[in-house]
Amino acid sequence: MTPLRVLFVCTGNTCRSAMAEAIARRIAQERGLTDVEFGSAGTAAWEDAPASDGALLVCLERETDLSSHHARLATPELLAQYDLVLAMGPHHVERLESLGARGKAYLITTYASRGASDRPIGDPFGGELELYRDTYAELDRELRLVLDRIAAERTPGVS
Repeated sequence: MTPLRVLFVCTGNTCRSAMAEAIARRIAQERGLTDVEFGSAGTAAWEDAPASDGALLVCLERETDLSSHHARLATPELLAQYDLVLAMGPHHVERLESLGARGKAYLITTYASRGASDRPIGDPFGGELELYRDTYAELDRELRLVLDRIAAERTPGVS
């Protein structure tokens, strides 16, 4: 089976989407999902910027490695390489659609809940460490639902 390529997108690709990529990898590994690949980008990213200190620290607390993260800008060329694009806020979805991701870009909570929620993931950038912890916990919850859906949709006879 061809791997499903999933891209997480926020604004700067130093907090939310970077954490989402690392968390999703960890959850997929825990579950033995080897046919899903993850990446991240930002709609206004500064190329090669590292993850924010808050994101690095909170991920380190939870044994999730962000040390090698380098921010990338979401471009039409990058988006074309991914099958599913999950964004943190509605303005990200709008921007992604304008860059060519129409039909494969969703708000992460909308995708996770199969349309029952359209709540954005708050941006912890510049906030206290506790805000980063809350964002990590929220992403962990949502990503478990995302991976449940992906696994079900990739298993023949299950939907």
